[in-house]
Amino acid sequence: MPFLSIIVPVYNVKPYLAECLDSILAQTFTDFEILLVDDGSTDGSSAICDEYVCRDSRIRCFHKENGGHMSARQEGFRQAHGEYISFVDSDDWVAPVMYEKMSGAAKETDADVICCNYTAVSPDKKIERRDFCAPGLYDKTRLTEEIYPQMLLSGSFFHFGVSPSLCNKLFRKDLLGNHIFHVPLSIKLGEDGLVTYPCLLDAGSVCFLSDSLYYYRSNGSSLTHTMEYGRLAENRLLFDSYDKLVDLAAHPCMEKQLLYYYAYQCLLTFPPVFRAKTEENQNFRKDFIAQCHYPLIQRAFRGIKLGDISGLHNKAYALCIRHGLYRLFRLLVRH
Repeated sequence: MPFLSIIVPVYNVKPYLAECLDSILAQTFTDFEILLVDDGSTDGSSAICDEYVCRDSRIRCFHKENGGHMSARQEGFRQAHGEYISFVDSDDWVAPVMYEKMSGAAKETDADVICCNYTAVSPDKKIERRDFCAPGLYDKTRLTEEIYPQMLLSGSFFHFGVSPSLCNKLFRKDLLGNHIFHVPLSIKLGEDGLVTYPCLLDAGSVCFLSDSLYYYRSNGSSLTHTMEYGRLAENRLLFDSYDKLVDLAAHPCMEKQLLYYYAYQCLLTFPPVFRAKTEENQNFRKDFIAQCHYPLIQRAFRGIKLGDISGLHNKAYALCIRHGLYRLFRLLVRH
């Protein structure tokens, strides 16, 4: 059995897929399998997957009907044989020493989760994203005292303490299996955190590395940058899921962090969705107001301090949502 299973969901990424897979095959660490999950690609990515299966015996490919990113990850998990699991998005790439360093840390520390930093790459710049904590091994006591209180929100609004991404981490398979199937498959933005944070809260120990080893391709056309009406209902499902999956009685420090996260997600999605849809459909205003009245959203905007929010526009949006000033919100969004 391989030490590590690397799961790569694939959907219509023909221009990037070879670079991604070549970066994995170039690893200085070799005790791994690659599980390609073709999620119903229609652009020729499926054929590329099959070509790579013929190139290297460590690669297996599974073709399935389109079910979304998390569905593909779950299918990869079902097929995985490794002691640890890692994920690579098929338009990203990894440093040649990534899995040597991360698997080495797993073997040395026996930690349940290994985390490294990552670099966001856009056409005009590279930005290194680092977790807030010092590198090293954190047992349960240190996690409870030093990591959990700032895991979701560290410093100014809004900086994650520990990245929610699944892709810059190794997870012990048994731990990951306890959480990866609890994520609603319809969530397309923010779903990583619904697996990452419950895993970290459940972990007996976590090892943080100082190295930036994963490269995330920041693309303006990606899901992260696409806002549509369905995002409003998706916000509600995302918040409901966190409310179910995070035990606030066991981890009371997470309550404030989650409220700030909910507000952040709303401020990230509400203005662009509202700006686009009010021009097309005046009835959208009623739907938007109904979303703002959702209990978790109301709790978030009543529970946060406006002074903690960065940016004058964001402060104004938050004030409008808190007090139901929707006409003013609409006016602000248009300017």
